[in-house]
Amino acid sequence: MLMLTEYVERAYAKVNFNLNVLPRRSDCFHSIESIFQTVDLFDLLTVTISENEGCKVVCEALNLPVQNTLTAAYQAFRECTDCTVPGINVSLKKGIPAGGGLGGGSSDAAALIRVLERMCGLKLSEKQLDYIAGKTGSDVFFFMHCDSEGKGAALVSGRGECIKKIESRQDLLLLLVFPAVFSSTKEAYELVDNDLQMGYKVKCPDFANLAEIYAQEPKNWGFKNSFTPALCKKYSAIKEALDQLKKTGAEYVEMSGSGSTVFGVFTLRQQAIYCSNLLADSWNCVLSQTV
Repeated sequence: MLMLTEYVERAYAKVNFNLNVLPRRSDCFHSIESIFQTVDLFDLLTVTISENEGCKVVCEALNLPVQNTLTAAYQAFRECTDCTVPGINVSLKKGIPAGGGLGGGSSDAAALIRVLERMCGLKLSEKQLDYIAGKTGSDVFFFMHCDSEGKGAALVSGRGECIKKIESRQDLLLLLVFPAVFSSTKEAYELVDNDLQMGYKVKCPDFANLAEIYAQEPKNWGFKNSFTPALCKKYSAIKEALDQLKKTGAEYVEMSGSGSTVFGVFTLRQQAIYCSNLLADSWNCVLSQTV
């Protein structure tokens, strides 16, 4: 089979609409209940064949360790296929802020798998995709089950491995705001655990109703994020960003994932652009759209 000399792939970000974190399980992990939805903010992977074995990743924006999410995905792909996988070089151009709760690293891993499928002329089974995700990261399960371009929406539960696709909305504009705060996923879960131990739990809609609620107007959603109160208490910049978004008249305002990106949802483009211009002087923000 003739291989191309260069493969270019977009890795789209995701946001969480509703994120219910359940108490710590006996295996020390948490189950979640959430809607994942991709948006048009993306990283760009350029993959070329290498004369050397393995996967080498270069990213000017990040000081990545030699072993990272992309190398883990590459290795897992080799383990679960009979294909002779060539060595590759990956140039990663970041458009998704790292550590912002937007799933950039996980989406990058899934994008690399799409490239390797094309490179080797394969179409992986769901079992193979889940094997790779299990070796790579919990959010990777969602991105592995998106469409051929890495876009989509799903109900996500368990550790992230339980995926039920739902209709992806194309009509929502999101004003993403990036507070100058880095909170690790580990820290965020510890903060939520502390709240749960003190008897404080965020009341989220029933998981069985999420898809039906998501089809409604954003102002009627009532979605929550279990991480938001805990992180707002520790990081005032997150709370301030959420408060500013609420003042713009956004139809729905929340934090994505375990933070620290927050966002406002609009259905009218003119209002979204106006609010983006309003906040641009004070905040690092970008206007995005669901895809």
